[in-house]
Amino acid sequence: MLRRVLLILAAATLLSPGPAAAAARTSIFYYPWYGTPQVDGGFMHWQQNGAAPPFRIASAYYPARGTYSSADKLVLGAQMDEIERTGVDQISVSWWGWGSVEDRRLPLLVPAARAAGLDVAVHLEPYGGRTAASTAADIAHLRELGVTDFYVYGPQDDVPDSWKAARATLPADVRVFAQTTMVGWAAAGAFDGIYTYDVLVNTGDRFVRLCEQARKAKLLCAPSVGPGYDARRAVGDMRVRPRRHGRTYDGMWRSALRAGADMVTITSYNEWHEGSQIEPARARTGYKGYDGAWGMRGPDAQGAYLLRTAYWTARYSLTRH
Repeated sequence: MLRRVLLILAAATLLSPGPAAAAARTSIFYYPWYGTPQVDGGFMHWQQNGAAPPFRIASAYYPARGTYSSADKLVLGAQMDEIERTGVDQISVSWWGWGSVEDRRLPLLVPAARAAGLDVAVHLEPYGGRTAASTAADIAHLRELGVTDFYVYGPQDDVPDSWKAARATLPADVRVFAQTTMVGWAAAGAFDGIYTYDVLVNTGDRFVRLCEQARKAKLLCAPSVGPGYDARRAVGDMRVRPRRHGRTYDGMWRSALRAGADMVTITSYNEWHEGSQIEPARARTGYKGYDGAWGMRGPDAQGAYLLRTAYWTARYSLTRH
């Protein structure tokens, strides 16, 4: 089993578009908000909802590399190399406005990603007071880092006319995606494409119809696939989408490929709070592991979702040729 998945990984690496590609085909959502006492003076995010790290964290899963700081250059380098080996060619970094922790960490993250041959996009989160006009100003600021792809989470906090006016002020090489399944709304707002992000509600069964509608509206279709969802420990949300030993992830990928998606977005690399991460996890008392995923167990299972992502990016790359 291990030998077979390693061969799949090697094939995906050879087939991945690489840094010379004109535009990303696969993008994975990445969260740079974690912190530790050793690096940041205190825990950040691991302690959410009353958790007491490093032994008890705000997640249903426990990271194989332990609680880490997203400002640790060694961690960043290892994570970027890990993502690059999956064949994913872009990371979309969660960003919460000027001066936020996520904003301050971008200058560390961007060179680490590019050193691994990854493109960098920004996931514009719904920070307080965000409007279409302020988002356009944010994009102009972030464009100085060489970022040209932007994903707007929850764009319904403003009206389509405002988004259309904001879009008209942006450079022609910028692409802006709206997180929505309302294609007409996104077209009215002059967005370049749509993505879904949510893998709890948007399970993949409507990807074909969604992408058909997007093509008719001349929008890019970038549906989001993910392994599952479990945010009970982090935010008390009792809704769960089980991983089913990898079958949930496979099903969403199949749906995206069947839809002829222009891009595939992945939720997520490391959103540990919502249990949607594919970053390696290890078995630990009180925490889920990836044992059983695609028949893998023990240490081999820790990276099961990275290996399976390599398999799917390789298949997707073949469909785009």
